[in-house]
Parts: sequence; structure tokens; C-alpha cells
Amino acid sequence: MSKDRKNEREHDEEKNDDKQNTNEDGTLTTRQGHPVRDNQNSKTVGNRGPTTLENYEFLEKISHFDRERIPERVVHARGAGAHGYFEAYGSFGDEPISKYTRAKIFQEEGKQTPAFVRFSTVIHGGTSPETLRDPRGFAVKFYTEDGNWDLVGNNLKVFFIRDAIKFPDVIHALKPDPVTNVQDSERIFDFMSQTPESMHMLTFLFSPWGIPANYRQMQGSGVNTYKWVNEDGEAVLVKYHFEPVQGIRNLTQEEADSIQSKNFNHATQDLYEAIEEGNYPEWELRVQVMSDDDHPELDFDPLDDTKLWPKEQFPWIPVGKLVLDRNPEDYFNEVEQVAFGTGVLVDGMDFSDDKMLQGRTFSYSDTQRYRVGANYLQLPINQAKKKVATNQRGGQMSYKVDNDEGQNPHVNYEPSTLNNLKEAEMSGKPHTPYTEGEVKKEAIDRQNPYRQAGETFRKFKEWEKDELIKNLVDNLIPCKKEIQEEMIAHFKKCDEEYGRRVEEGLKNSSSADGADQDSTHGGPAGATKTEEGVKQAEEHGVPSDPY
Repeated sequence: MSKDRKNEREHDEEKNDDKQNTNEDGTLTTRQGHPVRDNQNSKTVGNRGPTTLENYEFLEKISHFDRERIPERVVHARGAGAHGYFEAYGSFGDEPISKYTRAKIFQEEGKQTPAFVRFSTVIHGGTSPETLRDPRGFAVKFYTEDGNWDLVGNNLKVFFIRDAIKFPDVIHALKPDPVTNVQDSERIFDFMSQTPESMHMLTFLFSPWGIPANYRQMQGSGVNTYKWVNEDGEAVLVKYHFEPVQGIRNLTQEEADSIQSKNFNHATQDLYEAIEEGNYPEWELRVQVMSDDDHPELDFDPLDDTKLWPKEQFPWIPVGKLVLDRNPEDYFNEVEQVAFGTGVLVDGMDFSDDKMLQGRTFSYSDTQRYRVGANYLQLPINQAKKKVATNQRGGQMSYKVDNDEGQNPHVNYEPSTLNNLKEAEMSGKPHTPYTEGEVKKEAIDRQNPYRQAGETFRKFKEWEKDELIKNLVDNLIPCKKEIQEEMIAHFKKCDEEYGRRVEEGLKNSSSADGADQDSTHGGPAGATKTEEGVKQAEEHGVPSDPY
């Protein structure tokens, strides 16, 4: 074949390839690229059936449909998300931020880093109402030049427990009863009554802070304690806080119930429509810093995630802003399959000894490998936006090899003399914390489970206190008397007024209703008169004839 004929043939093949790939006429095809000529009818013997086994188009379509869902997240199943960017201020108050961290994302004023945020409710399923009383997740993936950084947090700044070994227990208590499949306030308070450290979180959760009005107007927090590391390898403890520029709005239980009857997707819809309209939500990232030691002057352990660091002692310093300006193109590919992990840190950041953080660091990435697969980091939403080069190979749904340009494809190990990947150079002195002590199972020394819960109660406005007491009383009514008494005792240790008002509320409710509390059934957190709801559905249902 002549050179001209060969070039002409290659040109024609390229044109044909382009034609095939562009599918300009909008023809529906199968995943194999076959045009679908009848998408309305299965292949049958005659027009009444039966259907035939060689219904290939139908079998391919339905078998994919059968697998459209991946396992739901155990927690944070109900979510919404959006793309945006983080813009650094380039300083830490009046000081250069490099004094505290060498993380490149923060160093330069005006530097923008792509980001994706997923908001969520924690306990309930993937299509549950967004009005339920529940902590909200606030997880951010920053696509930095040094690779991804995930900050996986909540709207509330404290948690129920301080040791990750209790995480399955607290979630089981909050999840539906394994027999009835109904969330039960008695199960919740049964666990919490035996877990004094939960009082601070419960005080927030049963106040209006337990139901944010929407995702745009709620705070975000890293919850756990992390570290920043500078060029000299020196570390400080840090906590992260996202403050909404739009302001903060929360709902009472009554308001939430009313909204739920109209729209149980209200927060997802609100976020999507705000961004579509160009009303881009924005948060300022503020950071608290503390020297990396035990801080014996404090009456709590700074690594305890059930505690707040007082602003007066450890001020919130603005370091940048987070803006969401683009909605997902596909919910499943982006919001559902996005995968976060507390261990995903970049140079200039490190872990603290926070027991919850250390447990989460294993659990989160392990969950993603179970849900999405071993190669979940190859998905576009999870991929780093810098060059990735590893020696990892294979695994379910692997569709590419993370080779570097010029890398020897025959070598998937290190070290090697055969032109393979090499270790990166150190970017600064390594952080080398010193630790010693007996290896044992033991709680921290300074637990102090009540003081901050009491302070939080006293800081609430009167209407917030009223709402807190009402919600606690309503949800404690169905509980056994022993559980009620345990919870009252805990609340009194937090604040005398706090416990007394819950106690009085329970007494008044009991005498007013004249009901045997032990014979009633609990319901979802925040719900009231759940038994009445069951009976109302039966009695008020409109009779219908069979058809």
C-alpha cells in the first residue's frame, strides 16, 4: 500500500471513529454501543408472551437497573452536595500562617483550591426527611496541589462519645430497633443515661440546634482535634470551624413538623436552587490553635471530642473562605459515590491522639472500600487533581493503571533500578512526637462530663431553653421510670435548673395524661404522640371499596 493510500485510509478511519463516538443524532444505545430500535416492548412469543430468554437488550437493561444502588452508608446516608472552591487569606491573624503550618493550601492570599462538600443527616436512611432531629454531616474534600485533603465533620461541634470503641454502640442506640425497625427514644436514653459524656451533645441535639433550617445556614466543624506542622516539624493542636456568611438558622420541633408535611427534601432543594440562581453559599473557615501538650491548667482534656475549646482562651482565627458555586451533574456519581476519610491529610497536617479521630481514620476509608470498591479513588469525584502514580494494581472495577509518564510498566514495586517510581523528597522536617506510657484500656483522667453541658444550657436564649426542655420531656415520657430518673440526675449535675425543669415537665405530663408511662412505646427522636399517630392513621383513613 502506498504512503498516500495509507494516510488517506487512516484519515477515513479517524473520521469514522469520530462519527461513531459523537453519536450526533442522539440515538439511544446499549452499553455496548448498539442502537436501541424498540425501547417499549420486550421480545415475546406473539404479542402476549411469554418472553424469550434471548431478550438481550432487556436483560442488560434490567440487570444494570438491579445493581444501580451501592450499599447505603451506615451513617450519613441522606446527603446533598455541591462543588466550589476554598480561597486562602494567607495569614493567621496578624501572623504568617507558615508559623503554624506548611500546608500549601493556606500559604498564599487569594489562592483558590477546588473543593466538594457533602452535607448529610447522620442516622436516617437515604430518602428520609431532612427535618428529623439529627446531627448533620459537613464533609469537605479539598483537591490541593499536594493531593486531596478531607475534613470530615458535623454541624455540631461536639460528639456523644470520646472513644471510637463505643461508636457502634451509640449508632446502634440511635438507629431503629432491630426487631420493630422503629427508632425508639427509650433505646436512645437507655444508652445515654449510662454514658455521662453524652450530656453536652444531647443538650445541643434536643435544642433547636438539633434541626438546622437548611444546609446553607448551618455551621460546620471538624469536631476532632488535628495538628498543624510547620517547616521545622513543630506541631500545634487545631480545631476547624466553618461559619456561614448567610447566618445561622435553626428550627423548633413544631416548625420542622410543619415543613415535613410540605416537603421532606427541603434542604436539598434549597441548596440546589440557591446555587442555580447564583446565590452561592459561603462559609468562613476559622481555626483554633493550642500548644501540643496536656494543658493541665484546663479542667478537660483538649483531645476530648465531647468538649469545646473556650473562645476566650483559644480565639477563632479566620484563615480562608469556602464558596459553593456549582451543582453536581449527576447525584449518584458525585454525591453518592464521593468518599471521605479522616486520614486523608496533606503535608503540613497530622493526627492528634484524639481517640475518636484515630478510630475514625480506619473506619471511614474501610467503609468506602466496602461500599464503592477497592478502586474508589479512581472515580472522578474522588480522584486527586494532581498526577497520581502508585504501585497498586488490580482489584474490582479497576479500569486504569496509575503509571507515571516514562515509568517502566513491568515494575510495580519499590525500590528498583529499572526506571520505576522513587520516593519524594522531604518538604520540611518531619514531626516526631514523643510518647511513652503503659499500654492499657483506660479512660482519660479529666472527663468532667457536666460542666460544659451546663454552660451551654445557661448560654441558650429562653426560647431555646424552653424548646430543649419540651423536646427532652416529650421524648423521655415513653421511657421507663429508671431511665427518666437517671437522665434527671445527669441534667441536675449539668445545671440545677436544667434538671429541675425536665423533672417538673415529666411530672406534669404524667399527671395530665394519666397514662402508665411504662406501657407506652417510644418513637423517633423529636417525635411526639407516636401512638396517637398510629391510631389516627387507622381511624381517619378513608374507607375504600376493593377493585
